[in-house]
Amino acid sequence: MPRPVDGPVARPPAPEWVNRPERGSAQAIRFIAWVATSLGRPAARLLLYPICLYFLAFSAATRSASLEYLGKVLGRKAGLADAFRHYHCFAAVLLDRIFLLNGQFSRFDVRTHGEEIVDELLAAGKGCVLLGAHFGSFEILRCGGKTRGLKVNMVMYEENARKTGSLMHAVNPDLQADIIALGRVDSILQVEAALARGECVGMLADRTLERTGTVACRFLGELARLPTGPLRIAAMLKRPVALMFGVYLGGNRYEIHIERFAEPTLEASMQRYAERLEHYCRRAPYNWFNFYDFWQ
Repeated sequence: MPRPVDGPVARPPAPEWVNRPERGSAQAIRFIAWVATSLGRPAARLLLYPICLYFLAFSAATRSASLEYLGKVLGRKAGLADAFRHYHCFAAVLLDRIFLLNGQFSRFDVRTHGEEIVDELLAAGKGCVLLGAHFGSFEILRCGGKTRGLKVNMVMYEENARKTGSLMHAVNPDLQADIIALGRVDSILQVEAALARGECVGMLADRTLERTGTVACRFLGELARLPTGPLRIAAMLKRPVALMFGVYLGGNRYEIHIERFAEPTLEASMQRYAERLEHYCRRAPYNWFNFYDFWQ
């Protein structure tokens, strides 16, 4: 395994994803949700094409970020056709999320790899932290767990929690209780309580906020700063950790991958996380949904 990048934990300024307005994506989500509930999945999927063309034409910043990432992961110069495919994958996962929130898990063809790992970790009665990324679909994993009697709580930065909670309330109000917003006085207490109940807590560990610690890791050939917060929380609460990736394969097909995750140091853990994320990005490059300058 490559040696973790040396250097102290840093406290960077607020990253681009925090400062960039997300009006376009919010409008897209609301429109896709309306189409999905009004017309059904087949008709909604047809409308993804003009929606993606619109955003490809008029969202210069996200288009540029998409092309930069795709160039790194594909190992060649990415073109507009690649960016369109990237947008379409993102829109398709968003659309499917509406149906998953409505409890329609059975309409999807889902293959799960490593589910026994979660069973083993939960058998200790300490709950389990599932470490993921803005890659593919977390919703498919949450719903897959629900079909097996597992509750998966999602920990989010407060602004994302507000937006996701708003969407959940519009589609299925009962699901809002599954979100834990970071940055509140009782956030860690809520996480600890969920784990104490033997539940899973999911965290996406590829974005950070101002004043949160990061470690520089090698990712797709360059250094990227990844947040240490999720792993620090798991270590502080003394809970087991597993990696999770819900990969969209096109059509109605998904794969859920769960992996064991334990390294001797924080830096080694972060580099291992970056390596596994890179593995899945190279395997399914259009599943990466960070449409901003990730290496800034």
